[in-house]
Amino acid sequence: MHTLYSMQNSGNCYKLRLAMAQLSIPFEIHDVDILKGESRTPEFLALNPNGKVPALRLKTGQLLSESNAILFFLAEDTPLMPEGKFCRAEVLQWMFFEQYSHEPYIAVARFWLKLMKGGRELKRDMLDDWWERGYEALGVMERHLETHDFFAAGQYSIADIALYAYTHVAGDGEFDLSDFPGINAWMTRVQNQPGHVAMDWRP
Repeated sequence: MHTLYSMQNSGNCYKLRLAMAQLSIPFEIHDVDILKGESRTPEFLALNPNGKVPALRLKTGQLLSESNAILFFLAEDTPLMPEGKFCRAEVLQWMFFEQYSHEPYIAVARFWLKLMKGGRELKRDMLDDWWERGYEALGVMERHLETHDFFAAGQYSIADIALYAYTHVAGDGEFDLSDFPGINAWMTRVQNQPGHVAMDWRP
């Protein structure tokens, strides 16, 4: 059985719980509290030298880190990975967008405003930049969703899982999604997918 090293309220970890739930992949969770420094211990750094969750120990004993790389591995030869060279590249396009243009602002604002005690004061000089750039990313998503139901290959895929994880809790970072009807409709479609689980779900 796979072992997921995970923090429950991390969107990057939630991506993997959601994908494995929808794919009926059995796994167990090893909780890692990054707020207590548990991802910086020698034991955890032996699993992931980058000192971040998630990490996945496969049932073979092999180790993977980086949430979207793990998603890509899990989705291989499943309905969550579209067929065809172009379609797979389209999935990667949106997963790279998520990590480069979306997560660094929407997820980071959420972390400091929702999860880190005193975060607003510690990072008050960064907030306007995070909000500006986060709204830019949401605008890109909204424009795409004006003409598409999902993000890649015309179907629900790990591209949607990658973007949903932090978008659906963007309000925790004080992003207002009321002016994004396409995103809201898409989030409903994601939530209606078979096997969908919420962020608080555990196996």
